[in-house]
Amino acid sequence: MKRICTIMIGLLFVIGLGWHGVADAARLKDIAEINGVRMNQLVGYGLVVGLDGSGDGKKTTFTVQSLASMLEKMGVTVDQKDIKVKNVAAVMVTAKLPPFAKRGNRIDVLVSSIGDANNLQGGTLMLTPLKGIDGKIYAVAQGPVNTGGFGAGGTGSTVVKNFPTVGRVLSGAIIEREVPNDFKDSDRLLFSLHNPDVNTAARVVEVINTQFAEPVARAEDPGTIEITIPDRYMGNTIPLLASLSTLEVQPDNDAKVVINERTGTVVMGEQVRISTIAIAHGNLSIVVKENIDVSQPLPFSDGRTVVSPNTQVNVQEDNNKLVVVPNGVSIGDVVNALNALGVSPRDLIAIFQAIKAAGALQADLEVI
Repeated sequence: MKRICTIMIGLLFVIGLGWHGVADAARLKDIAEINGVRMNQLVGYGLVVGLDGSGDGKKTTFTVQSLASMLEKMGVTVDQKDIKVKNVAAVMVTAKLPPFAKRGNRIDVLVSSIGDANNLQGGTLMLTPLKGIDGKIYAVAQGPVNTGGFGAGGTGSTVVKNFPTVGRVLSGAIIEREVPNDFKDSDRLLFSLHNPDVNTAARVVEVINTQFAEPVARAEDPGTIEITIPDRYMGNTIPLLASLSTLEVQPDNDAKVVINERTGTVVMGEQVRISTIAIAHGNLSIVVKENIDVSQPLPFSDGRTVVSPNTQVNVQEDNNKLVVVPNGVSIGDVVNALNALGVSPRDLIAIFQAIKAAGALQADLEVI
């Protein structure tokens, strides 16, 4: 564990040295997206059949009701009380409808059990309509379920790999309805930045206007860029988007330190600075061992068995000295100063929280 922590600190140091230079530019398509061009969520309720006795049990009444309803639509009338099967499972089917998807295109669907079925392996999803938030059917799904795992067991033990109650039907949904859009007839485009920032928006506008040699772009706000489509691209915006998406822009981000106490992960942004501060960090470890001493009498004697506890307490505290961390001018200097303390990533979490409380951390501290 100590070696892993040392490697992680070294990795932070190497990354910090690499950040001394100018950050690499990113393509516009990687830091922004066209406003209104997005995924749409689809959901449906269906049945998975053909399971090897691993389906829903008798207590899952809605599965029996759904099976009886499906059989009735196929011309088979059966009483729900007479249905006693274990090879059927009720599932929720979800999918993402990509932008500009056309009728006949196929998409993957995710199948998740909602009853007490313990394995969907080998099952087949029956025809399931997938609806959008507006209640309209946009796709229908059907096909074999691939779980990517398995479950097996007996009376005494059970072995399970991954999550066999969740599976995927590859290319299992066919799109039946398209999402309307006025993309071709519009006279302007709106780009939404993934991370709204005043400096980034200004740089995007400058790069676009330089590319077209005319003021076609302007920033409505720190997160939205409006582009007036030039006359030569009217009705033919795909070449315009192709040229815009490859433009390189250097994004600007807020100074932020993100820490994860569960995993001991510390990530620092490029703009993080630390004011001059003195730090002393030491660990106090207390180890308590409990042993039971048992003294038994000799055979055929009238003595009694004596049980006495034996407690050992060991206290150890690191003798760390006070270290002055100078004002950091770059992320590399900050990492180099913190490495001088010789602490682990989990210690860095406590140190950053203390530095923030002292007002010496010139960045936002976010705990996830």
